[in-house]
Amino acid sequence: MLPVLVRQATLEDLPTVSDILYEADSWLEQQNMGLWGEDEISPQVVRLDIQSGLFYIAFCEDSAAGVVKFQVEDFLFWSDIPHQDSAFIHRLAVRRSFAGGRISTALMRWAVAHSRKLGKRYLRLDCAADRPRLRLVYERFGFRRHSDKQVGPYFVARYEYEV
Repeated sequence: MLPVLVRQATLEDLPTVSDILYEADSWLEQQNMGLWGEDEISPQVVRLDIQSGLFYIAFCEDSAAGVVKFQVEDFLFWSDIPHQDSAFIHRLAVRRSFAGGRISTALMRWAVAHSRKLGKRYLRLDCAADRPRLRLVYERFGFRRHSDKQVGPYFVARYEYEV
């Protein structure tokens, strides 16, 4: 099995990151499980996140296979906890041609290792509370359910992984 390598995205990667996010979002829409709005994954928003150093790309066989947004603070979904001991992931997305769990697992492993390197105690994430299959992916990886929370129009299940 070929290794999965993860590196920080640069502005040159903007089309790739956007394409992966749009591909994942389109597939979810086709399954009647829409996830992100245009305002969340537009190239303008992604550009700002890349400029801020937040996006990382997983490569497999020299192909961009998936992306994840890695943050050291999240005051929108995690406003009720201290942030100094946590890192957060969002926008985990994988190209359909790499579906099956290997890339998402590699991205989560990378995020755990990166959190540990930064001296964080927890890696946290949130997902739509009404997505049992997605929640199972995180639970099988080792995330434990922290709580549920209403955030604007989103009712999310919040998870944490002790690194």
